[in-house]
Amino acid sequence: MADMKIKDRSEIEERFKWDLTPLFASDEAWEAALPTLDAEVEELLKYEGRLTESPAVLREFMDKQNLLERKISNVFQYPMLRQSEDTRAEAAQIMQSKAMGKIMPIAAAFAFVAPELLSMEEEKFDAFTNSEELAPYRHALEDLKRQKEHTLTPAEEKLISGMGEITGASGRIADALQDADMVFDPITDKDGNEIQVSNANYILLQSNSDRDIREKAFRSYYKTYKQHNNTMTATYSTNVKKDVFMARTRNYASARAMSLAGTNIPESVYDSLVDTVHANLPAMYRYVALRKKMLGLDEIHYYDVYAPLVGDLDLTYSFEEAKEMVKTAVKPLGEEYGKNVQRAFDERWVDVYPNTGKSGGAYSAGTYDCNPYIMMNFTGTIDSVSTLAHEMGHSQHTLLAKTHQPSHYADYTLFVAEIASTVNENLLIEQLLKQDIDDKTRMYLLNQYMENFKGTVYRQTMFAEFEKLAHEEIEKGGALSSEWLNKTYEELVKLYFGPEMVMDEEVRYEWSRIPHFYRSFYVYVYATGYCSAAALSEGILKEGEPAVKKYLEFLSMGSSRYPLDSLKHGGVDLTTPAPIEAALKKFDSIVADAEATYARLCAAK
Repeated sequence: MADMKIKDRSEIEERFKWDLTPLFASDEAWEAALPTLDAEVEELLKYEGRLTESPAVLREFMDKQNLLERKISNVFQYPMLRQSEDTRAEAAQIMQSKAMGKIMPIAAAFAFVAPELLSMEEEKFDAFTNSEELAPYRHALEDLKRQKEHTLTPAEEKLISGMGEITGASGRIADALQDADMVFDPITDKDGNEIQVSNANYILLQSNSDRDIREKAFRSYYKTYKQHNNTMTATYSTNVKKDVFMARTRNYASARAMSLAGTNIPESVYDSLVDTVHANLPAMYRYVALRKKMLGLDEIHYYDVYAPLVGDLDLTYSFEEAKEMVKTAVKPLGEEYGKNVQRAFDERWVDVYPNTGKSGGAYSAGTYDCNPYIMMNFTGTIDSVSTLAHEMGHSQHTLLAKTHQPSHYADYTLFVAEIASTVNENLLIEQLLKQDIDDKTRMYLLNQYMENFKGTVYRQTMFAEFEKLAHEEIEKGGALSSEWLNKTYEELVKLYFGPEMVMDEEVRYEWSRIPHFYRSFYVYVYATGYCSAAALSEGILKEGEPAVKKYLEFLSMGSSRYPLDSLKHGGVDLTTPAPIEAALKKFDSIVADAEATYARLCAAK
């Protein structure tokens, strides 16, 4: 199945395509819904200047605004899903453009709401917040009050909300440079065949089992980034300066404080992550040493980081088999969770197979008024099965939140977004490791486990530390020169990968290819989320029903509580280093298991 021919979408059976009719019956139905937003926006704008009249008036406005936001979500989501089916489809592109053109001005139009509410005297605001009429919005109003000192005047808020295109320019320029204008020298394989190098295939080339191809791709790729080093420095430096300017404008102590304040996360959580990972770097160094040994290298270089440690397993699965594997893996989460996973398959939430023009990768997306959808490109590999488990975790999180919360609390923050998906992945790996499997299969699974920790905990924490240092440099009046950025990044790679790793000159330019840096201070949540998921999955497997109950309640909370509070209810307290520590001890045990498994494989030769 892994080498199946890519079909046209029309050739794929309907049962393997998602059913979007619960969202909109057709493209024509979506088109008819678009202009209906205008009247609702006009109706809501009549409340400007009236929000502080009484709790009843404010409740009326907030209820209507929520209904509008639900419709906006539906209108925005549908063309995105349709375009994923075939990115070449002009109709979907036009729909997406229309949706953006309709929605962007609406956000600016309602910039008056927060300043108007916060203009109330504190006593009156508290009376509104504690009124019976506004009880369903109490947490939202308390959260708004928390941000009062950082909220500007209505005119200033409107001005800032209209600057989105300008403030996002540095990231778009960096994307355009990398995706459209950068040209990389082609390389040749051992047979003299020419291979193109691009941003799209670089990691694939770094995952090639042929070390010569990996090294050549590495040299070619970073040769081009070095040539554009000054331009990439300018785009990233501008982005950091924008962050610092916005933080000062909103009266925050730092750009990081502003970023974390949105979800009420103290900066100590960020610092604790970095400090705890630093304390557990020896486990990462053991992993690097094991990688060097398994690859049979005298020296391990950065272009060996993605090299496969074991060959692809000669195992393929049908989608029906994959479904059963996922259902078996999530059995510890209880009968109701299992029924909802079955429902996802029965109701065709999943768009299964690749087709010509389909978006790459995978995601889960949905709205309050319809089920969550899963877009994936199933090829029958164990990685595809893992992807199905991962995206099903997102979808079940979304389903639980919207089932138990009103629409204004049904979303969940990025801080907790990757937890449910990673718990499912971990449950799948643990389930497979318990089976009677040969050591090659065991090594393959352990390698996947170690790669997840390396990429999601250690590497993302390294990125988080780089962001912190870069912003602090600007905040103390320094400058982000290309030499400062290159040297700072190189030193972090040395620290995180350890003494075994040979530092080629090209490594220092890697920072400039990381798109996450243009959405500042969010990569750390991948690391905290993965560590939380590791702690939760361990608890679920060891403690059973009590841990499951708390975990499912956490998934059901949406944004009705601050993320640290809901996660603590689920069993993970990130105000202490304990969950990060526990997760990294788990990583250490996985490395030890891999070392023992590799020793058995060597002995059997």
